[in-house]
Amino acid sequence: MNAVLPATLEFNGLRLEPLAPQHAEGLRAAASDGELWTLRVTSVPAPHETAAYIATALAAGDRLAFAVIDARSGQVLGSTSYHDILPAVGRLEIGYTWYARRVQRSHVNTSCKLLLLSHAFDTLGAGVVGLRTDCENLASQAAIERLGAKKDGMLRHHALRRDGTVRDTVMYSILRSEWPAIKSALHARLERHAGARAC
Repeated sequence: MNAVLPATLEFNGLRLEPLAPQHAEGLRAAASDGELWTLRVTSVPAPHETAAYIATALAAGDRLAFAVIDARSGQVLGSTSYHDILPAVGRLEIGYTWYARRVQRSHVNTSCKLLLLSHAFDTLGAGVVGLRTDCENLASQAAIERLGAKKDGMLRHHALRRDGTVRDTVMYSILRSEWPAIKSALHARLERHAGARAC
């Protein structure tokens, strides 16, 4: 797998920029849309924590975090990351993903996942891309499964939630051999969504 270096990715009216301190105010506004930090099964920062959230992401040696930007308005819509990057086995994961409430259940998540998966498989040469979520985050599990990812299993008593409880983590993955069919399906989904919006 090629080195995972900072890159700006664009597609379908969205831009993924490497997360940086100048995104703090935009992240604060995105998180405030729906008070997302109050959800115990997510990693969304509280408004006063966005600068620390960015600093933590930048300090992680195996994470490349992005700000999700509306390319037309320049507004920050949320954040997502590559993480647990293992070049020796050609593996990375996509996670730390969250969006302002107003763009949830829109084309944004599918478009971002298509961007990140395309870059991982087609540019970086990854052999597998993993995704993970809290066992109680049923909406996230459903979204990952709609991507076409396969459930690998559950890591029991795996990670701390923001409220101090310990979660079980559901693990998913997409293999390189599965990517062409998933890529086609994601493009088709976006075309259907665009058609529905045009009606």
